[in-house]
Amino acid sequence: MESTKTPGWLDWYAGPSRPRFELPAGAVDAHCHVFGPGAEFPYAPERKYTPCDASKHQLFALRDHLGFERNIIVQATCHGADNRALMDALIHSGDKARGVATVRRTIADQELQDLHVAGVRGVRFNFVKRLVDFTPRDELMEIAGRIARLGWHVVIYFEAQDLPELRDFFTALPTTVVVDHMGRPDVSKPVDGPEFELFIEFMRDNPNVWSKVSCPERLSATGPRALDGEQCAYRDVVPFARRIVETFPDRVLWGTDWPHPNLKDHMPDDGLLVDFIPHIAPTAELQRKLLVDNPMRLYWPEEAR
Repeated sequence: MESTKTPGWLDWYAGPSRPRFELPAGAVDAHCHVFGPGAEFPYAPERKYTPCDASKHQLFALRDHLGFERNIIVQATCHGADNRALMDALIHSGDKARGVATVRRTIADQELQDLHVAGVRGVRFNFVKRLVDFTPRDELMEIAGRIARLGWHVVIYFEAQDLPELRDFFTALPTTVVVDHMGRPDVSKPVDGPEFELFIEFMRDNPNVWSKVSCPERLSATGPRALDGEQCAYRDVVPFARRIVETFPDRVLWGTDWPHPNLKDHMPDDGLLVDFIPHIAPTAELQRKLLVDNPMRLYWPEEAR
């Protein structure tokens, strides 16, 4: 089945630079995707966008180029609750990948078990209205209760202005909760302002809440500019991500978000995204927690030290 990419959206950058920052041994890219290929794994009929194809082979080649050892592959909304592309990537990863799926309340227990065997360890609840249609909260809570029995967690994707409305629901979830991309703060506002302070308070009050300090390319107004004489992409995002890393060092994750769907203005160089890391995690100890210890504890607990 052929599919045509959404007009105006960019293809992923095929020539990423090699990072200057040397990742610690065992580093995990904790947020990335596979798209299709559409001819093999068709996109969902109800999708709100059509991406360019981005295969498991291309993802694994990027992993090796950047210096990561493992991936966490997150089900993208363009595939809906059809997790076949995700499962295929996990099965062919050589146990170097784990997954976050999208499921509906109608999923059978055996299907959940099959996902677990393939390497899925979480489900994603998306609250970004421009990307998905609303799913009733009672359905999401029912799913959370079922996956909690497997030891999985819930990944939540929302925008900062929606946190006050959603906070009580998030707090009631019976699992570890991982927030995508810091809850998408408005980085033009103060890092100590009331909007971001609400997110910090949300994490402080709920020790089961983690955050990915990822996707600066989606949040930044400055883009890739110089910082302190060095090349630092997305410098206006640094204070927000660094505050979370330093405040909650044992509950943070980082990922490339490759292949960066839905971008129109520019497509990031994944090598520069890796070079963003030491600006938000300035010490070797923080870097190891962010890139190795935390993702291993969440996704490969049987191997975590």
